[in-house]
Amino acid sequence: MNENKNVNSAEETGAEIKSIDEILGGMTSPNVKEGHKAGFVNIVGNPNVGKSTLMNDLVGERVSIITSKAQTTRHRIMGIVNTPAYQIVFSDTPGVLKPKYKLQESMLEFSEGALTDADVLLYVTDVVEDPTKNADFLARVAKEDVPVLLVINKIDLLKGQDDLIAIVDRWKALLPKAEIFPTSALERFNTSNLMKRIVELLPVSAPYFGKDALTDKPARFFVTEIIREKILLNYDKEVPYSTEVIVEKFEEKPGSIHIMAVVYVERDSQKGILIGKGGSMLKRVGMESRKDIETFFGKRVFLELFVKVEPNWRNRENKLKAFGYVE
Repeated sequence: MNENKNVNSAEETGAEIKSIDEILGGMTSPNVKEGHKAGFVNIVGNPNVGKSTLMNDLVGERVSIITSKAQTTRHRIMGIVNTPAYQIVFSDTPGVLKPKYKLQESMLEFSEGALTDADVLLYVTDVVEDPTKNADFLARVAKEDVPVLLVINKIDLLKGQDDLIAIVDRWKALLPKAEIFPTSALERFNTSNLMKRIVELLPVSAPYFGKDALTDKPARFFVTEIIREKILLNYDKEVPYSTEVIVEKFEEKPGSIHIMAVVYVERDSQKGILIGKGGSMLKRVGMESRKDIETFFGKRVFLELFVKVEPNWRNRENKLKAFGYVE
């Protein structure tokens, strides 16, 4: 099996951010105040409506990668907000779609699973989406007993108030029990009111995670997501959807991190496009990824990227298990 390698040495960024321990948090045993609230707030909806942008805004950290392409989010990703009075465990989920291969079946299972363990559901749509899209999933949301907050995102794209009123009326008929929050996650409009309502709806409970935790994902996961984001941003058509990234080496030292990652594709032709002439495209992905990884960890990063062909991995159960999509 052929492979191509791209090595990027890093420069000091001087970024002042949390250490990895602070980012990932620890399972501590906090002194919980009487009346402390905690709960799971799951974000669901169709692809490309701004779920990840909303998640990052509500969490206050860049937990989910964001691109303009549909199917950017593949996993269920938790982002945890802590104060002395409450803990909110947000979950960003893949966009709901009709699966064409086994990977998408797993993605849909992540979204459907979010309906079963939520204390509060955020159903996210936007001002251009057809409300009848994926009507079966929407019907399930309408039957849920937990509070549902309908987030109508991207209202900054509307021309006037009358357009918003028409959209709200349409959604009231589809989700009559839902509370409606017109927002612009990109502009951070009305998200503070949404957050306030979420806190009001939380049940009284001890925290589920350590009070310094931000996410349930390990460090390697965020490396793979950053690399995958750069692939989504730099390539078109089928190539970014046929790739998966696995970190095979993550060696952390006091002032630096050495990372070796493999980008899997399904065909030799995709490999050639991913690498580019003389390795130019892969080098670009590596440089852009390294900069963001350095910012994320606040350390100098040495990144090695390899490309390997794994035919039809999106439909192979053993590969989906190895890549973390199937238990």
